[in-house]
Amino acid sequence: MITVRGVTKTYKVAKREPGLKAALKSFVTREYTYIEALKEISFSVAQGEIVGYIGPNGAGKSTTVKILSGILVPTEGACEVMGRTPWEDRVAHVKNIGVVFGQRSQLMWDLPVTDSFGLLKDIYRVPEALYRKNSAELTEILGLSEFIQTPVRQLSLGQRMRCEIAASLLHSPPVLFLDEPTIGLDAVSKVAVRQFIKRINKENGTTVLLTTHDMGDVMALTDRVMLIGRGRIMYDGSFGHIQKKYDHINIITVHYDADRILAPPEHTAVISDENGKAVLSVDTLKTPVSNVINRLAETHTVRSIDVQPRPVEEIIAELYKEYSI
Repeated sequence: MITVRGVTKTYKVAKREPGLKAALKSFVTREYTYIEALKEISFSVAQGEIVGYIGPNGAGKSTTVKILSGILVPTEGACEVMGRTPWEDRVAHVKNIGVVFGQRSQLMWDLPVTDSFGLLKDIYRVPEALYRKNSAELTEILGLSEFIQTPVRQLSLGQRMRCEIAASLLHSPPVLFLDEPTIGLDAVSKVAVRQFIKRINKENGTTVLLTTHDMGDVMALTDRVMLIGRGRIMYDGSFGHIQKKYDHINIITVHYDADRILAPPEHTAVISDENGKAVLSVDTLKTPVSNVINRLAETHTVRSIDVQPRPVEEIIAELYKEYSI
């Protein structure tokens, strides 16, 4: 379905010192620096997979999506999406893909959403019957009916993003590229988008490549993740393996009748401790959580204890740290 082989993308960027003198000099002679956004990356995505593509800002995620979409041409390497090279036959290619960029819009800013949908129907040459079917289904599933007649500029971010996703699927593409589709969304909108992505994947077999900084998206949608850093693929495997490797820290919240925990149990670290509430981290590789709970109960009058796994954001931060990105 998607194959990437040794893709490198290098940007040529003009250098200029600040000031009027440097600006005038740049008209005569200009110096350049070269930035490798991608460095010989290779991967493949099978039909029907949902793959999380994660990494810090500037790692190369959006550049990869733009190459797969046919927007950019790589400096070296090759890639295919459904047997086509994206940048060689863009008209045929875009008929088979849907793309959502979280910080860019394909909708007409001053027009009602439904007019933008109609324009996209003509651009993609979607048959009338298929357009009516898809538009009605997407409007119902994503809850667009209340604002589909509203100009795009008057929509909230969550409403607009749901419309963007609908717009990218009007032509029933078998491949969907989502570049931070839930950025800035509230909890309700995030849940709606995640449920929709899972639904189209299950019912239609839509292949999804998802780039995101929201680890909730990754946990809710993907089994496989690819980690990119400094333009290279650092890890390609199951998200469960990452959790198992780094999820040996538990967070214990203790409510107790005392001013302060003076001597926390061995192999624990105090994150916070005030007003009869302490938050501790426990390394379960060194001691079982049950030992810590027993020790706390022996030394304090405990009113309640809550044990939670380590926040997924901290797990990912640990992963970034290991790969020095």
